Amino acid sequence: MERTTPYDNIPVNLDGPNMPDYDEVCRTFRLDVPEYFNYGFDVIDRWAQDRSKLAMVWADRTGEDVRKYSFFDLMQLSNRFANVLRELGFKKGDRLFVMVPRTVEWYAVMLGSFKLGVIPLPSPNILVPNDVRYRVNQAEAVGAVMWHEHVGKLDAVRAECPTMKHTVAVGGPAEGWLSFGELMAKASPKLSPDEVEPTRSDDIMLIYFTSGTTKYPKMVPHTQASYGIGHIITAKFWQDLKPTDLHWTLSDTGWAKAAWGKLFGQWQIGAAVMVHDASGKFDAKTHLKLIETCGVTTFCAPPTAYRMLILEDLGRYDLSSIRHSCSAGEPLNPEVIKVWKEHTGTTIYDGFGQTETVNLIANFPCMPVKLGSMGKPTPGFHVDVVDDDGNPVPTGEEGHIAVQVKPEHPVGLFRGYWKNQEATAEAFVGDWYFTGDKAYKDEDGYFWFVGRADDVIKASGYRIGPFEVESALQSHPAVAESAVVGSPDPLRGTIVKAFVILAPGFEPSDELVKELQDHVKKETAPYKYPREIEFVRELPKTVSGKIRRVELRKMEEERKLGKTG
Repeated sequence: MERTTPYDNIPVNLDGPNMPDYDEVCRTFRLDVPEYFNYGFDVIDRWAQDRSKLAMVWADRTGEDVRKYSFFDLMQLSNRFANVLRELGFKKGDRLFVMVPRTVEWYAVMLGSFKLGVIPLPSPNILVPNDVRYRVNQAEAVGAVMWHEHVGKLDAVRAECPTMKHTVAVGGPAEGWLSFGELMAKASPKLSPDEVEPTRSDDIMLIYFTSGTTKYPKMVPHTQASYGIGHIITAKFWQDLKPTDLHWTLSDTGWAKAAWGKLFGQWQIGAAVMVHDASGKFDAKTHLKLIETCGVTTFCAPPTAYRMLILEDLGRYDLSSIRHSCSAGEPLNPEVIKVWKEHTGTTIYDGFGQTETVNLIANFPCMPVKLGSMGKPTPGFHVDVVDDDGNPVPTGEEGHIAVQVKPEHPVGLFRGYWKNQEATAEAFVGDWYFTGDKAYKDEDGYFWFVGRADDVIKASGYRIGPFEVESALQSHPAVAESAVVGSPDPLRGTIVKAFVILAPGFEPSDELVKELQDHVKKETAPYKYPREIEFVRELPKTVSGKIRRVELRKMEEERKLGKTG
């Protein structure tokens, strides 16, 4: 049985996986891109023709206040905000800095901007004033919409942001800022596509900033086609969504993961999204309770969240509504996958992609999952493991994860960093886009993650990927989370060092260090074991939740070599 969604022909299988045969789907799949496309008008408003069609289930920070929004509600809210922008004088192509938490107002801002062709710059709420200044000035933003509790971050640097003209505060009053609530109350809930300049499929729709694991964040522009249409690949195949699903992706609104899981592909399919206005420290109990009470059917969380969830007594919660689970951000450790399946009956399907892309590599329900593997390339992409010159490497040999971009540039992949030709030239080499990650392929075509190109450890003549050591540590009950880096050593040059966050009930000791070292020797090749282990309470991470190994390496260099710059 098939049902077609508003965007021309996206058949989804209501009776089984959307991908019944991997090879056949990869051979035949193609996304048709029209000359003109606007995600707000062509997806949200078309679903809104059915005024009862559910788009979102929202829960407040406590998880007690739960509200529902239809596509019709989102159409009216986005129309109002588009009209607010028109009244303020915004025009197509203007950039708008956006720092709003997981609330319905964020959706009004994003969708309203898309309709008008204004380019939002979604930003994590944890940014500090210097981060705000950098983003505003790099993008030459003319306006900002910020949660009232965060407006001081822009006020502190506003004198250094010459392009900034219009500032709007959301959620409460702020001195010197326009009121989002007052502006929306005055704005019309009606807007026809004929009233605004049309957007082409290749027009920039939004700009994200990279995580900046090694350098200053780069601007990643995505077009109406690359994200508005391209994320069909993410939602249909990896997330396996149906129009009847309630999908929950855990993500701050400033991360590209929000686009992956709670903004684009899901609504193309017609699924509803779960939104929890979480903030601060991750509360595993509240998340598990919301899955139970709201009936979440498909769930996607970063590895860190899964690690926290399995530390809870999962048997106390009814998680039977979940039919499909997935994870992205960094590869997921096999031990976590095992525990989650024991309690939910679902395998966690790992996926891989970047701020620059939609889902590129994933595990799918139609094929066997090899625990710890990234899976295989998604339909619509030719992904391979290549050497520095773009030549595919033999099976089992480590190389760069790269996407073929010639002769045809795939839908869902950005075309270059905005205003940064140097970075673009580094990423696009010959026929390939280099992701900056390393992996190897096995004899069945499955990809196995090694690490960021600059994370690979060279110790005693060996090349060691940190993820494999972290996975071995993760399979020990004492380890809640870990990060592995190369640390300077006077004898060996570099040794493997692990930073470990302990699970509840365990205390640091020399005996535990030895136990963990022996455990790693049993789980993987003995030469990979961490010769040093340091117990820590937290790990440095990017705003998108990825471990900043570069920061740990720098700290080790300063400690042991006295380097400071």
